[in-house]
Amino acid sequence: MSKEPHGTGILDKYPYAAKSDVTGRVVCLLDARSEERGMELIIHPSRALCTNEIHELAVTDDPGAAPNRVVDRVAYLAFFSVEEGGIALVGDKVEVAGKEIGEVAGFDLTHAPNHINVLLRAKDRKTGAELRLSLGDPIVFRSSL
Repeated sequence: MSKEPHGTGILDKYPYAAKSDVTGRVVCLLDARSEERGMELIIHPSRALCTNEIHELAVTDDPGAAPNRVVDRVAYLAFFSVEEGGIALVGDKVEVAGKEIGEVAGFDLTHAPNHINVLLRAKDRKTGAELRLSLGDPIVFRSSL
């Protein structure tokens, strides 16, 4: 039987050595918050984001947000379409229209296979509308490696 490599101690070191950035564009702007979201971040520190998929960005100001944790305080940013696919990693910095808005804290699969929720951690928990994001804005997941 195959063992889950993340969180079990069977790897001798962090497996990710190098990766390219993932890019996309905002396709739907969001403007809502939840104090009781219960977003369950999966144990995996990475997700493949494939070209032409659509995924959701949300943000938390919870400093403990990390894989294998539950996060309640969430603000919704946007849905984005992936233009250049790749691997998104916990710790990647995410920029929208050239402005860093947070770093990847983890991934929630509540709505999969429709889309993945990519949760960012940031100092401020602002919605996409409050950040003045716009349809078509470019999004970049900058490598944390």
